[in-house]
Amino acid sequence: MATKASARASGFRCSECGWSTVKWVGRCGECQAWGSVSEVGAVTVRTTTATRVERPAVPIGQVDARRASARSTGVAEFDRVLGGGLVPGAVVLVAGEPGIGKSTLLLDVAARAARQAEGRTVLYVTGEESAAQVRTRAERIEAMARTLFLASETDLAMVLGQIEAVQPELVVVDSVQTISSGEVEGAAGNVSQVREVAASLIQVAKSRGIATLLVGHVTKDGSIAGPRVLEHLVDVVVQFEGDRHSRLRLVRAVKNRYGPTDEVGCFDLSDVGIVGLPDPSGLFLSRGTLTVPGTCVTVTLEGRRPMVTEVQALVAKSEIPTPRRATSGLDSSRTAMIIAVLARRAKAPVTNKDIYLSTVGGVRLSEPASDLAVALAMASAVEDRALPQGSMAFGELGLAGELRAVTGIPRRLAEAARLGFHTAYVPAGGLGGGTAPQGMRVHECPDLHSAVQAALAPPHG
Repeated sequence: MATKASARASGFRCSECGWSTVKWVGRCGECQAWGSVSEVGAVTVRTTTATRVERPAVPIGQVDARRASARSTGVAEFDRVLGGGLVPGAVVLVAGEPGIGKSTLLLDVAARAARQAEGRTVLYVTGEESAAQVRTRAERIEAMARTLFLASETDLAMVLGQIEAVQPELVVVDSVQTISSGEVEGAAGNVSQVREVAASLIQVAKSRGIATLLVGHVTKDGSIAGPRVLEHLVDVVVQFEGDRHSRLRLVRAVKNRYGPTDEVGCFDLSDVGIVGLPDPSGLFLSRGTLTVPGTCVTVTLEGRRPMVTEVQALVAKSEIPTPRRATSGLDSSRTAMIIAVLARRAKAPVTNKDIYLSTVGGVRLSEPASDLAVALAMASAVEDRALPQGSMAFGELGLAGELRAVTGIPRRLAEAARLGFHTAYVPAGGLGGGTAPQGMRVHECPDLHSAVQAALAPPHG
């Protein structure tokens, strides 16, 4: 009878959203995730009684707000993303693809934080590499510090023991998927292990006021590996992005309890380490001094930061029935829409042509404001006529060929003027009654056809 009661009490639960069912299914009935439903132990009803309060509640006006003040990490671009720095007791999850530079960045952050203030102790726990490997990298990127402690551990109890012995103000765990607990069944990296390791580290961080940086892996589709509850438990989730073949790395906050989530940090990854880029616009422009057909410059907003980027297009006669469409740094489906609108609304002969589109510097353009620049680059390539020197364009393109206004137009124009551009093609009404930067001529175009005519008009005389 006890066995039957225990079997009835046990069930299955989704590790992603917590949905439960009495029998196993391959797909969660709530979040529709595959392979996330697993068996849980027998559930018993327990009643928790009140206990003596050790820290009584206090009026909100008497709470010390200084405990939530951020301290700089020494890396300005990382501080920008975090909202000013690391708050004592904050837990930050840093996720990204393998080999993209997460360990290099966090080792640099740990060394700079240790050197900033005398006696500030930092503990770097590595579960993926040996201590000697991390020491070699630290010497290569000049990340040596007297108060930076290094431990190579994969057992949760040993990691907690290292924290107890060192008493650090900052802890870096690389990575949370390589640490395992002997109290939980399963190999390191499974759902139960990741949940237990993260919960234990968060509890220590909150109780002792230790800022903690956790490195997390990502899945094939780019999402953070492990249970979704991991993202809910931590205070900040930071995504590390970049093309493996490019030196540019972008760090953006997906979740931030202490600051904005619209800031982006730019870094340059090289053999000697990773360096912040306070002004990255120069990376996304070609070094040629002469304007050539098929190129157009645009200004995108990464968070609140305007960045000048160049789009290049090559249009050639197709030798096959189905023309090729190849893109690099641009969304292929949106590019297909721009090609169709350009052919239909601007009467450009591109339907039977091979089209190759790329951005300069490995940056990825996902903002609709870059639509006009992509269209003008293709129109320039078709006409084999370069856009006016010192010109740029931005605007969202509709299916009817209309140009829609985008946000942050004054900031975009100011950034373009700062870099020496003096002609801009923008949607009609984009200035909103305001004035353009000094020395910049702004063409307000209602649709794509008028923008193409204005940008590729033959020179007078």
